[in-house]
Amino acid sequence: MARKFRISLLLVTVVFVAGCKHRESERMTKKVKLETSKGDIIIELNEEKAPVTVANFLRYVEEGFYDGTIFHRVIQNFMVQGGGFTADMRRKQTHGMIANEAKNGLKNNRGSITMARMNAPDSASAQFFINHKDNDSLNYAGQLKPGYAVFGAVVEGMNVVDAIAAAKTTIRNGMRDVPVEPIVIKSARVVSGR
Repeated sequence: MARKFRISLLLVTVVFVAGCKHRESERMTKKVKLETSKGDIIIELNEEKAPVTVANFLRYVEEGFYDGTIFHRVIQNFMVQGGGFTADMRRKQTHGMIANEAKNGLKNNRGSITMARMNAPDSASAQFFINHKDNDSLNYAGQLKPGYAVFGAVVEGMNVVDAIAAAKTTIRNGMRDVPVEPIVIKSARVVSGR
């Protein structure tokens, strides 16, 4: 009887742990595909570590906000930034600013997607960037160095990011590092997840 009880308890534990691990793996399953004029990029979002940032990004995706925007700031061996301007360099109207989740433990490593912001830590809205290399200087390091919030990572299409980063740039409307040939985000769509 005691042996049967121990086996039953063991089975319940295994099922519970497996269920927890399954739920844990579900937390990072939401993916967004950026269809760009250079090719497709698929980003896996981390809702567990960056819930506010992911919800904000998904709101813009679901509204079609990113469709027709460009990568307007491209610096090879640093990052590629987009999500704020149209091909004619018109800034798009955004929702309010969000809290900076940079101290979530996620790092600004190559391929991570991060919120762009102004000088104030809690000033991100719609613009994002993809790190082209490991950028430790952008990580959270205390109140005096609040960092930039990572909220996911490229899981397919890093070669496309490399192609974007290699684009020839110029100055347009007083902005530096703008690709000479516009690199357009044709669409941004959720392709998997809960």
